[in-house]
Amino acid sequence: VQLVESGGGLVQPGGSLRLSCAVSGFPFSDYPMSWYRQAPGKERELVATITSTGGSTDYSDSVKGRFTISRDNAKNTVYLQLNSLQPEDTAVYYCKVLWRLRPYWGQGTQVTVSS
Repeated sequence: VQLVESGGGLVQPGGSLRLSCAVSGFPFSDYPMSWYRQAPGKERELVATITSTGGSTDYSDSVKGRFTISRDNAKNTVYLQLNSLQPEDTAVYYCKVLWRLRPYWGQGTQVTVSS
């Protein structure tokens, strides 16, 4: 199982980024996917989840209305659109799948929001 995130970077407050997570090694279209983030000195927190078909999504209160999770099952990829970014969104962002009762994580992609 492999999960590879990309799309992070440095952005000014109010800016946007689109993160991608390309996956392989398991039947992607059968499993919900999640995005987490971990800021320096803080615990990893759940940001967004999406069902296997993409028909339902859920968000943490801190990102609701600003972030959008989506997926393309033909491309084995899950996305996270980050809008109206604020300095407190600075973190390493990870995608995750729970497969065969075991969590699998990507290596993470750094998002830094700063002027």
